[in-house]
Amino acid sequence: MDTTEELPTVISFCSGYGGIERGLDLAGVEHRVIAFLEIEAFAIANLVNKMERGLIPPAPIYTDITSFPSEVFRGKVSILTGGYPCQPFSAAGKRLGEDDPRHLWPHIRRHIESIRPLQCFFENVEGHISLGLSSVISDLEEDGYRSAWGIFSAREVGAPHQRKRVYIMANSKSIGIQRLWPSRLEKSDSHGKAELSLRQSQRPKYAAWDAEPGLGRVVDGCANRVDRIKLLGNGVVPQTAAKAYTTLSERLR
Repeated sequence: MDTTEELPTVISFCSGYGGIERGLDLAGVEHRVIAFLEIEAFAIANLVNKMERGLIPPAPIYTDITSFPSEVFRGKVSILTGGYPCQPFSAAGKRLGEDDPRHLWPHIRRHIESIRPLQCFFENVEGHISLGLSSVISDLEEDGYRSAWGIFSAREVGAPHQRKRVYIMANSKSIGIQRLWPSRLEKSDSHGKAELSLRQSQRPKYAAWDAEPGLGRVVDGCANRVDRIKLLGNGVVPQTAAKAYTTLSERLR
């Protein structure tokens, strides 16, 4: 791996097709993913394909969150991202919450405590608000992070579908967090107080919706159709992640 350029580092949990990380790009946050964690075979193959085609830099892909070696990454990670499984909270399921075997938050929290990233940025379904979100926020605050969350939809960034999602941002109290401010955020002074403003001329232009991201799914009789649909259904809309990141960054700053 080329480490000559010292960019903010990212570890991606429950990576899917890398939608959150693409959202960071759109938000103006230059970064380098140093590890992915993904259990689904087709999603892993999709990430490897992107690496081989030069669409994303190469990085190791781990498959088991319970044995992820977080201790080796301590103090080396700027942002920890994750679209952790929604099934425990989704209205489409049984909403078993902590009793669902797919409930991964305790493992993620353990890795946060071990890695101590400067920032965490997570995505989940709207149903998380009424089941589990308060515990996540409380845990993050207890572990020394200032948190903010909000609901963001794909439609508000120009997509033809609604797809509301909850995004959570948690910043450490380290001064190092300043290096993660999106490039579109600039300092301004209002009545003697330093604030951040997002210049209108530099806001991400979400209206020009790209209906077909580079997943290669719109063909006749494509192979792995069910796997592709599942990957897209569980994936993150990058434009939504970008808006969530810039909005929550402003709020916390």
